[in-house]
Amino acid sequence: MLFTIFCIDKPGVTEKRAAAMPGHVEYLKKSAIKNVMSGPLMDDAMENVVGSLYVVDAPDRAAVEAFQKDDPLVQADIWESIEVHAFNKRVDNRD
Repeated sequence: MLFTIFCIDKPGVTEKRAAAMPGHVEYLKKSAIKNVMSGPLMDDAMENVVGSLYVVDAPDRAAVEAFQKDDPLVQADIWESIEVHAFNKRVDNRD
């Protein structure tokens, strides 16, 4: 089942985020759920990270919550808000 994880950063966490990124990248490589697509949310000038977006494939919401709990970015407490929603993919125009 697909889920989206939509995260908005707290103000002033640029350095904290950067310090947590190496552990986060390694965590994604060994995660128990499939990371279909993810990346930073950017401001319109594409200069500053303002959050993160994931599309993940997981058996259920509990697996997504377990994934989040152990993510180094969650442990670094950089996100002001996190929203998880089931996702029904209807169109995929990627080559």
